[in-house]
Amino acid sequence: MIDSLVIIPTFNEIENIEAIIRVVLNLEKEFHVLIVDDNSPDGTADKVRELQKEFSSNLFLEVRKEKAGLGTAYIHGFRWAIEKKYDYIFEMDADFSHTPADLIKLYQACVNGADLSIGSRYIKGVNVVNWPLHRVLLSYGASFYVKIITGMRVHDPTAGFICYKRKVLETIDLSAVHFVGYAFQIEMKFRAYLNKFKIVEVPIVFTDRVLGKSKMNSSIVREAIFGVIKMKWMSFFRKNKFKS
Repeated sequence: MIDSLVIIPTFNEIENIEAIIRVVLNLEKEFHVLIVDDNSPDGTADKVRELQKEFSSNLFLEVRKEKAGLGTAYIHGFRWAIEKKYDYIFEMDADFSHTPADLIKLYQACVNGADLSIGSRYIKGVNVVNWPLHRVLLSYGASFYVKIITGMRVHDPTAGFICYKRKVLETIDLSAVHFVGYAFQIEMKFRAYLNKFKIVEVPIVFTDRVLGKSKMNSSIVREAIFGVIKMKWMSFFRKNKFKS
């Protein structure tokens, strides 16, 4: 059985979806791909169904009723992956901001001892391409802020390019994860950190999307800023529950 599943959440990614699927499924290591689509009106899911005729054994699709946030899409995918018994479960964007070939580096990090490997933009300087300066400063500043508040020694806590060993996702109570935007990425790492899982950062180059529109908005930023404080506060008073 193939041991690795790449979960790609989508909403209106018709410009990117075919290309990203073909690249991932043609890597030298064999992966399965699960698309979790939030009923995209642009036909993203229909394109995936078309591609399933070609990739019938390694491309899967779950369509949700409506757009409900990045975090809930990933949790939907995690539950699916756990049920199917994949050993290595990946998060990756559809827009080529994450280089598909780097999936192999994340996989190797977990095979070699990490419980959770992170494709990090900031482990070796700042490796971001095509972002305006204000967005680089916002992202890098947010990473520093998260480290100070949580105590995690993770240079890129908002990163969304990740490999989990299945035992990490089986240990974390996915129904208790609170956040749905970029704070979701922080919360998952924080829960893994509290459970003393080994977290390893792998250097990558992050390239901003060329096609399609970013899902970033002010409410996602607010959730991340205030959510980190709430999350840390909750961990003091409900530590055992928060660890699960």
